[in-house]
This record gives sequence, C-alpha cells and structure tokens, in this order.
Amino acid sequence: GYRAYNAVFAKTMPVLSPGFEIETELSIHAVDKRWRIAEVPIDYRDRPEGSESKLDTFSDGCKVLLMILSLFKDYRPLALFSWVSLLFCVLGLVAGVPVIAEFLATGLVPKLPSALLAVALVFIGILSFTCGLILDTVVKGTRKQYELQVTRAYISHKK
Repeated sequence: GYRAYNAVFAKTMPVLSPGFEIETELSIHAVDKRWRIAEVPIDYRDRPEGSESKLDTFSDGCKVLLMILSLFKDYRPLALFSWVSLLFCVLGLVAGVPVIAEFLATGLVPKLPSALLAVALVFIGILSFTCGLILDTVVKGTRKQYELQVTRAYISHKK
C-alpha cells in the first residue's frame, strides 16, 4: 500500500524492524502517538505476467504476529504482564488447591513438590506483575520524552 508521512513523523519515528514487519510497527506507532492517519486512494494494478511475489504467507504472518507481541510489550507492558501474571497465579492455585485441601483435612503436607510448585508459580506471577508496573512507568517516561522530541521537531521544521 501507499503510505505518506509528514516530516515531523518521519524525523521522530524510530524504525527498528528489519523487513516486512515495518508496516505493523509504523501503524502501531502512529496509533499510540495519536498521529492523524488518512487513507490515500491509489490505482491498483495486477502483478505483471511472469513475476512472482516474494511474500511467504506463513513465514511473514509469523513475523508480523511476533512483531505485534513485541510491540504489545513495548507499548502496553502492564497489560501484557498482567495477563502473564494472571496465568501464573491461576496455575499456582490449580497446583496449590489440592495441597491446601489435604492439609486442611489431615494437617499434613505429603505433596511437598506440588506445594513448592504452587508457591513458585504464584511468586512468578507476582514478579511478572511487578515487572509490568516498572515497565509501564518506563513507557510513560518515554512517552513524555517523545512529546518533547516532537515539539522540538516541529519548532526546527518551521524555522
């Protein structure tokens, strides 16, 4: 497709993707930073006879999905790590409920490995959530820095 950017967007967009995934990165960056997006109609032509597409549906699709996951981590870390935290805590509860039930019934903990697994999974869940909080704070600081960078770019562009 056809994409056009203003000079300030082009100066402040950190391009980190090596290939096909750049379209996803550009779109998510524009949406996250609240840049105005407009569709520009273009004429579509069929591929010339004898030429072959370089795209590989499965491989390129996997790359885009991995890029989306990576960008989710970069742009919304609290949401991502909250889901990971929830998963580990639920797994910890699943592993721990039988141990707790048996302890309440008998006063003994014969399934020590299950108890340790449950504690470890819940602990990993808590650590994951804490990482999400820390990374969310970092992302908010980065957004503030980006806004300052855009302001400077607008000022230098108008000179």
